[in-house]
Amino acid sequence: MQAEQGKQKRFTKKEWSWIMYDWANSIYATNIMAAIFPTIFVSIAGDAGDIWWGYGTSIATFLVAVLAPLLGAVADFKGMKKKLFTVFMLMGVVFTFMIALVMHSWQLMLVGYIFSRIGFSGSCLFYDSFLTDVTSDERMDKVSSWGYAMGYIGGSTIPFVISIAVLLVLGYSSPVAQIFSIVIVSVWWLVFSLPFLKNVEQTHYIERTADNSVGQIFRNIGHTAKDIFQRKGLFLFVLAYFFYIDGVGTIISISTAYGTVLGLGTVGMILALLVTQIVAMPCSILFANLAAKITARKALVGAIIVYTFICCVGFYMGFSLEPHQAAYETALKADFSDQIAALAPEADEMSGNLEGFEALVKDCESAFRAKDPGAELAAMRQKLAETPLYNRLSDERYTAAAQGVLDAADSFYAKNAQLAANLNSAVSFSTILFWAMATLVGTVQGGIQAVSRSYFGKLIPKERSNEFFGFFDIFGKFASVLGPVLYSTIGAWTGRSSFGVLALIALFLVGLVIMTAGRKELDALESGKA
Repeated sequence: MQAEQGKQKRFTKKEWSWIMYDWANSIYATNIMAAIFPTIFVSIAGDAGDIWWGYGTSIATFLVAVLAPLLGAVADFKGMKKKLFTVFMLMGVVFTFMIALVMHSWQLMLVGYIFSRIGFSGSCLFYDSFLTDVTSDERMDKVSSWGYAMGYIGGSTIPFVISIAVLLVLGYSSPVAQIFSIVIVSVWWLVFSLPFLKNVEQTHYIERTADNSVGQIFRNIGHTAKDIFQRKGLFLFVLAYFFYIDGVGTIISISTAYGTVLGLGTVGMILALLVTQIVAMPCSILFANLAAKITARKALVGAIIVYTFICCVGFYMGFSLEPHQAAYETALKADFSDQIAALAPEADEMSGNLEGFEALVKDCESAFRAKDPGAELAAMRQKLAETPLYNRLSDERYTAAAQGVLDAADSFYAKNAQLAANLNSAVSFSTILFWAMATLVGTVQGGIQAVSRSYFGKLIPKERSNEFFGFFDIFGKFASVLGPVLYSTIGAWTGRSSFGVLALIALFLVGLVIMTAGRKELDALESGKA
């Protein structure tokens, strides 16, 4: 039966329904985890936004990692896998929608993100284990890779592009556009999960007995852990997976937050990540074909090397930019911000003078980074004299304050024009590097995850797939705890986010060493000779 299914070219209804859940949930990974929401969160939370983002990600992944073996053991009982999948999927959908309702508070947004990510990660645990229920060993690489490929289409080509279009039309700072980019995630995720809920069923399971007590569940977990540790090749693989998938997940989670802290353009970063999604779709399928030709282990080793290079480029991107950024910020505070503090009018809710004053200051700061700052500042001075800009700052009582701001702006630019030019040049170069990295990530991101999943799925007992995938997931989730914590802690300790990225290189190198040193056991396991 499996041999006949392996020769079948077309996907079955169960296989397509399983693949479609990747199409459904990938918009969460794109809009919420990677591209749009992190930049919104950082802009609302302030300078430490990327640090709090890293901690929030670690909390969510830690909780799922702790629960994964227990949830997996329970899900292996007949009829439980589908129920648990549905609970976590709905949890993710509901709490994602909740984020859109609490945009006034970054603390509540962080709470909503943590619970929505728990729902997303929990549903993916059961989704991965359903791979053994919907297809055969011979077709696992193909089905798994197509899942990731369709996920990249579902997560980018339609809803991600729509979100970007709305943000561009209404403005990235528009509350309506930001809320839309979050709400579309919940709607898309729920609607395209329906084929999975209708057509996918648990076919491999353990029958419930009178002995299915809590104690028995924990004994089953212990038995599974023992099986993994006693099979040397399998243990080496999950250990290597722990380290290299840590780096992969961390890069997905912190890339735009890292770029935002460095001052890279938000829209440009999002468009670069759209390129990642588009490149990843065909490369995920090609990666499965590559694994079939040169073995999965060698394909994974190649992907780890590519990721190591990506981290090196990411480190240099920040390391070369941060000194220019620090010098400019220091000068801005000393030669502009401190100078205008005494000029601010007292708050006047009726006239909005303080709001207008602050808007003028922000426009000056933006002008410093324009292509022709002198022309921008001159135009602002002319418009201020001719039209009632910035609420009522043209009122004669506040004209002096407004003129004082522009005088301070002219003075700052005359003194620090070269600093601003150096920073702009560094940002432009780093933006090019970000685009290059985004393209390079697309060539391996889907493939390394898809082949890792199918490789593991072929090595485990089908009726105990949830228990084994629970441990597979705990290795991946605890890795996702370690990576963001390393990034956030080292970044906070050194005051330079680039050093946080540098720490990720060590994770990929450890995974590479294990996959290389254990090649005999891993190759034997893959060929079925172990």
